[in-house]
Amino acid sequence: MAVTRQPGSYQESDFQTGLCDVCDDCGTCFYGLFCHLCLGCSIASDMNECCMCGHGMPIRSVYRTRYNISGSLCKDFLTTFFCGACATCQLKRDIDRRKEQGIF
Repeated sequence: MAVTRQPGSYQESDFQTGLCDVCDDCGTCFYGLFCHLCLGCSIASDMNECCMCGHGMPIRSVYRTRYNISGSLCKDFLTTFFCGACATCQLKRDIDRRKEQGIF
């Protein structure tokens, strides 16, 4: 008999805040706006990655995959290319919320 379904459940989700929900966490927003690279290093540290990997499409894709967040590599590229600071802030807000919920 062929296995057509893996054991366990897979449930796709979304980021817990929107891309432009800057008022949800003004501190993170200002941090990302005035020191985008530092915020990226903070994200990389949270995810046990190299500091230079903390912003952009690759880290966003890894995070989405890890937490079953819907999207695609193309969407990750476009989001980080056109809205880099907002995408980085959104990722940090999501990490912080998952830490609060005990699921990070």
